[in-house]
Amino acid sequence: MPFALYLLGLAVFAMGTSEFMLSGLIPDIASDLRVSVPAAGALTSAFAAGMIVGAPLTAALSMRWPRRRALLAFLVSFLLLHVLGAVTTSFEVLLATRFAGAVANAGFLAVAVATAAAMAPPEAKGRATSILLGGVTLACVAGVPAGAVLGTMWGWRSAFWAVALLSVPAVVAVLRSVPATPAPTGGGGGARREARALRDPRLLMLLVLAALVNGATFCTFTYLAPLATSVGGIAPGWVPGLLVLFGLGSFAGVTAAGRLADTRPRPLLAAGGVALVAGWAVLGAAAGSPVAVAVLVLTQGALSFAVGSTLVSQVLYAATQAPTLAGSFATAAFNVGAAAGPWLGGITIGAGLGYRSPVWVSASLVAAALAVAATAHVTGRGPTSPDASRLQQTLP
Repeated sequence: MPFALYLLGLAVFAMGTSEFMLSGLIPDIASDLRVSVPAAGALTSAFAAGMIVGAPLTAALSMRWPRRRALLAFLVSFLLLHVLGAVTTSFEVLLATRFAGAVANAGFLAVAVATAAAMAPPEAKGRATSILLGGVTLACVAGVPAGAVLGTMWGWRSAFWAVALLSVPAVVAVLRSVPATPAPTGGGGGARREARALRDPRLLMLLVLAALVNGATFCTFTYLAPLATSVGGIAPGWVPGLLVLFGLGSFAGVTAAGRLADTRPRPLLAAGGVALVAGWAVLGAAAGSPVAVAVLVLTQGALSFAVGSTLVSQVLYAATQAPTLAGSFATAAFNVGAAAGPWLGGITIGAGLGYRSPVWVSASLVAAALAVAATAHVTGRGPTSPDASRLQQTLP
């Protein structure tokens, strides 16, 4: 794999840290900016909304630019918005920076996925995707706990400064290592032409699967702290350790899937999906055991990201008529899930069903994904790529 892919992963690490770090900073932000905790929670919703809106719009806009220029524009904007967020005393300004920062994040990720697919060998889109998404999982392992520690020691603003500083070497890396290719041809007409790829039933099916699986992941992940403390009896001080376990599992899952997603996507998705449903069900039933919670947080993180990263690579294979917008399709689908999953989990908690209920929502979402995939398999629209099929014929 080209070394530039790993440098793109560094930028994704910085952005992933920003996306997830608020889980440990909301109370301090609420106190400092004199808003309620639920109001401060809108910062998370603003980021998710920015990702959903930003992915297709920024990807279409960037079709007029060379990819390196687009990556730099989004990354520098992301950096400057975090500087503004670190110095503002206005909650409204901070809310705006979270939305705008997410738009820049979505644009960068969409172009980075397309860039990675173009730089990788034709039969290695899954491995290239796993390298990029590895930055997100490493953010869960190291970036998010580090942000929580910085927030505890020097206040929530220090975490924003840290993300901005971490983006600087990523800017240099993109400038020096991503090839300076010419702008894609077609402009706005090219965007409209690529958007027509959404008429492909197989591509739409893959996007639905991505949204359902990611919705299940974030439904439980969002409410992991109250589940662990109120149901599992785990001391609050151990919650960061659970987040690290989830991140370690996610990194392991992405890494393992990177080796299989290009050659055996259907077995990986089928086995991984069934295991995900079973794992969420076991977690819902055994959430009162601290040991069970710890083990299942690790395994579910691995399974969720193994299946999720494989779906991203399958979107890239399916969207052959949309090489520039394919990454934005996948990014938008995943963030629809990231927004819908916690919302559905919150509804069940608000209905008095307790902190186990989001886990059962997660199981139901993956079960729905399996039903969609089974229907697609019967109709001949299941996830497989021409490149992967040819490779399978040469494998023992």
